[in-house]
Amino acid sequence: MIYFDSDYMVGAHPEVLERLVETNGLHTVGYGRDEFTAEAKRVVLDACGIADGEVYFLEGGTQTNAVVIDRLLDHNDGVVAVDTAHINVHEAGAIESTGHKIITLPNRDGKLDAKALDSYIDGFYRDETNHYMVRPGMVYISYPTELGTVYSRQELADIGDVCRRWNIPLYVDGARLAYGLCADGAEVGLKDLAGMCDVFYIGGTKCGALFGEAVVTRHRDLLPRFVSLIKLHGATLAKGRLLGVQFTALFSNGLYERIGAHAVRLAMKLKAGFTEKGYRLYIDSPTNQQFFVLPNEKIDELKKVASFELWGPRGETETPVRFVTDWATTDADVDTLTAAL
Repeated sequence: MIYFDSDYMVGAHPEVLERLVETNGLHTVGYGRDEFTAEAKRVVLDACGIADGEVYFLEGGTQTNAVVIDRLLDHNDGVVAVDTAHINVHEAGAIESTGHKIITLPNRDGKLDAKALDSYIDGFYRDETNHYMVRPGMVYISYPTELGTVYSRQELADIGDVCRRWNIPLYVDGARLAYGLCADGAEVGLKDLAGMCDVFYIGGTKCGALFGEAVVTRHRDLLPRFVSLIKLHGATLAKGRLLGVQFTALFSNGLYERIGAHAVRLAMKLKAGFTEKGYRLYIDSPTNQQFFVLPNEKIDELKKVASFELWGPRGETETPVRFVTDWATTDADVDTLTAAL
């Protein structure tokens, strides 16, 4: 069986695991107050081109989103996101459980449209009854999106302009950031992203680490007493140095980019294999997530050799499906899958 379900189905990239093994027997203080975490913060800030900022390490994406959004919002504020956003569809109400409403707008190929965002916020403030409504207190997007698409520089700049006009922060979920940075035709680099949003996180769990995400901001004042809030959410890792060790490895010798480029190359090969045999794209993704609409009988045939996800409920005759590549995917895996078509 070959696996294309998601990009967290294997352990750590060998270079990350090697660094964990090398440091395994060392004693350090806990809770991220160690020298490995300090080094990782320096490495990440340097990669982002941030001279004076802050980095916080957490264990997983849902946990990270819940803690960051809880900090950025006042108690009775909501977060604006598209209807397909991960926080809205696949986080089991984690954001709502902290008392914050997700205000959804229609997506365009998985992306938030700046004009629609501006129109919504403008309408909110022009409504004389808005004091009885949930205030849009921040904006959430992901890069790449839940559908594998990426924002252009102009699209990101336009969303940022709207956020500044209404004085609310822009937060970017980077769970699969390595693949967005290395997407075919991508216009946005890590330093661009760091300069265009207020808070974002660099995904490790889906990009070669055993686990871990790095929250980055240029504006320390946006996340006051953040370490305390992480603890309140039960999200403080006692062996915090494990996160620092992994991120230093990911940002050494170009590993993060190599992981992204490898997965994207194989995703493009997989896409070509499907489209050349006449199968229809569900959406045209330039990243490591590939979506197709397949006849149900073909899905059943492929399930005998490969594991992958249906993208929503099974249809009567055909169903959207998703295939995901990662650092461990091989050319042989893709060849076996396309041969089964």
